[in-house]
Amino acid sequence: MNPTDFTIRGALEALAEGIVTSEALTAAHLEAIEALNPRLNAFITVTAEKALEAARASDKRRAGGVAGKLEGIPLAIKDLFCTAGTRTTAASRILGEFVPPYESTVTANLLRDGAVFLGKVNLDEFAMGSSNATSAFGEVENPWKRGNDDGTRLVPGGSSGGSAAAVAARLAMGATATDTGGSIRQPAAFCGIAGIKPTYGRCSRWGVVAFASSLDTPGPVARSVEDCAILLESMSGHDPKDSTSANQPVPDFAAACARGVKGLRIGVPREYRLEGMPEEIEALWQQGLDWLRAEGAEIVDISLPHTKYALPTYYIVAPAEASSNLARYDGVRYGIRRDGEDLKDLYERTRAAGFGDEVKRRIMIGTYVLSAGYYDAYYVKAQQVRALIKRDFDQAFAKVDAIVTPATPSAAFAAGEKQDDPVAMYLNDVFTVTANLAGIPGMTVPAGYDRQSLPLGLQVLGKAFDEETVFAVSSVIERAAGLTKLPQVRAFA
Repeated sequence: MNPTDFTIRGALEALAEGIVTSEALTAAHLEAIEALNPRLNAFITVTAEKALEAARASDKRRAGGVAGKLEGIPLAIKDLFCTAGTRTTAASRILGEFVPPYESTVTANLLRDGAVFLGKVNLDEFAMGSSNATSAFGEVENPWKRGNDDGTRLVPGGSSGGSAAAVAARLAMGATATDTGGSIRQPAAFCGIAGIKPTYGRCSRWGVVAFASSLDTPGPVARSVEDCAILLESMSGHDPKDSTSANQPVPDFAAACARGVKGLRIGVPREYRLEGMPEEIEALWQQGLDWLRAEGAEIVDISLPHTKYALPTYYIVAPAEASSNLARYDGVRYGIRRDGEDLKDLYERTRAAGFGDEVKRRIMIGTYVLSAGYYDAYYVKAQQVRALIKRDFDQAFAKVDAIVTPATPSAAFAAGEKQDDPVAMYLNDVFTVTANLAGIPGMTVPAGYDRQSLPLGLQVLGKAFDEETVFAVSSVIERAAGLTKLPQVRAFA
């Protein structure tokens, strides 16, 4: 068996039995990165020497009878998480050669549990995008190809495109990611893997470069639902350094994967049946509901009436918070600097040179909606609608245990296909932004393929801090789907 074909659960068992070492696992993934990354561009920074050193140290700990929950597992880290001693870019020119002197809480938790970091993976600049096309370090390619394999390069989704592509292509066993409007769930669906956006506050945001602070949610992507559960348990926990971190106990998420769904009520929101939705998405949705019904769940029709306002609400709230958060990048304290005639000119030249077009667009939108005369009309109104969207979910979850919807309105699209139309790009988030606005957990699970043999995912939404039910429902869908097809990454080398 190729060491890169293990799941995290399988690798942990093999490590415990002495079948494989962390050094061998890590070396195999580094070889895969060397072979495939020149084409996929999933990694911005590869820390090969550090990774092998950490793997050897892990093997020594295990030999001495000490093994953490993730002992020896090679992971990729989205380049939005600060990593002590390793460059952190947020996929933007403006951070230059910034090397944090500290570790984010999430990555510190993973290191505490024995994980090995392979390097930092690509993303849309400052996590703003749905295709991983806005990175200052170039686009990431989806390792999947259309069935007719016409040579078209497909996007991996965004913003966590590097995380999803690396896991799907077997360059890492799992990866950290973040989700502000669908940035874990959409790329996971496009790349045929699992990914969960936990409840807001479940994972600390300390040390994660901020985009929109009331929406940003760290979480994992991995090859299976159970692997995501294993990673999320390690990543989670209360953090006094993050004022939005929830002081909640961390359950055994992996154990919840075996619960089943007998007796659960599964909600189907009528507002998610969009006009013009592809037949294959509708058919997959119905198939997922049939699988759950066959396992003893009751399917319940529900209404989320304010869903139609979710996208415009999100694209007011998120840019407003981005405008505020990104004001700190001015060329004075760290990152690149462009000298000017005076301080104002220095600010303008630095920010013009450092930020890409999409980031500039969102900063301008955010500054506009926060400006005098427009604040009440746009930002305050958006926050009021956001409260109504959350209330819709609260009322729905009084009747149902979980909600199942499509994850994306289509399979992965071609690079350059929608990038010239910002509104078309924003519509990729139509099924996912509501969970961020409401702060609830949502998971993408691979469930089928489209006519071109590209992966499609279903989304499972749950009550706040009830990720266990989300994992239980997702696991049933995963087992029923029984997908085994892999992207033909060997052809990329």
